[in-house]
Amino acid sequence: MKKLFVVIFILLAMASWASAEIYVKSKAHTDAISMMGQNRPAQDTFSEQWIGDDQFANITENLTTIIDLKKNIFYMINHKDKTYVETTLPLDMSKLLPPEMSAMAGMMKASITVTPTGQSKTIGQWNCSEYDVTMTMMMMPVKMKVLATTDVPFDVSKYMLKMYGNVLKAQMQLDDNAVQEVMKVKGFWIASDTTMEMMGQKMHTTTEVVEISKKGAPAGAYSVPAGYTKQDRLSMKQLQQK
Repeated sequence: MKKLFVVIFILLAMASWASAEIYVKSKAHTDAISMMGQNRPAQDTFSEQWIGDDQFANITENLTTIIDLKKNIFYMINHKDKTYVETTLPLDMSKLLPPEMSAMAGMMKASITVTPTGQSKTIGQWNCSEYDVTMTMMMMPVKMKVLATTDVPFDVSKYMLKMYGNVLKAQMQLDDNAVQEVMKVKGFWIASDTTMEMMGQKMHTTTEVVEISKKGAPAGAYSVPAGYTKQDRLSMKQLQQK
C-alpha cells in the first residue's frame, strides 16, 4: 500500500510538471541620458514572461504583449490608458502602427548581422554562448552583445519554431528576413548588452534573466483585462511610451 501511494504521488507530480508553463523573470537597466533638452534618469525595470505550448505573454508595468496560437491573434495591451490593439498572426506590426507611420514601414526595416564570437560565459546558473548582433534601423546603429543558452527546462527548438518569430516581431519590430538572421542566436537569450546611437547620443541598456521555472500561469495571463478599450491602431504617444 505504501508503494502504491508513492507511485500515485510521483504520477501526480509528473502530471503537474507537464501541465505547467514556463515562467521567466528578467531585469533591465537603462543608463541616464540627456537628449533634446530633456534629462531622463537611469532606470531599472523588471519583466515577466509566461510561455505555454500555444500561448506567450510578456508583461511589464505599462505594457503586455500576448501571442495566442490557439486563436491566431496577437494582442498589445497598454495599461496606462487601459487600451489594447489586436491583429491576426503571422504578426505584421505595420497593421498596428499609426496611419502616419504605416507608409514609412518599409523604411523602418532593420538590417541585422549575427556573428558567434566563440566565447562562453556563465550567467547565474546558465552556461551561455556569446554572439555579436549588429543592427541598423532608420540609419541608427545598434550593437548588441548577446548571451544565450540551451540549458533551460523546456524545448528551446520547439519554442523558437512555434513562437519566437512572432516574439521578435513584437519586441524588436523585425521583418521575416531580420527574424531569420536573429534565429542564428542558438538558444534562449539570458543576457544582452545594447548600445544605440540616436541624434549623436548613446543609449545603453543591459538585460539579464534572473529566474526560469515551471509553474502554472495566473488566471488572465493570456487575456485582455476586463474593462479595457479596443483601438484599431497604436497612437504616436503610445509608441513613445513603449
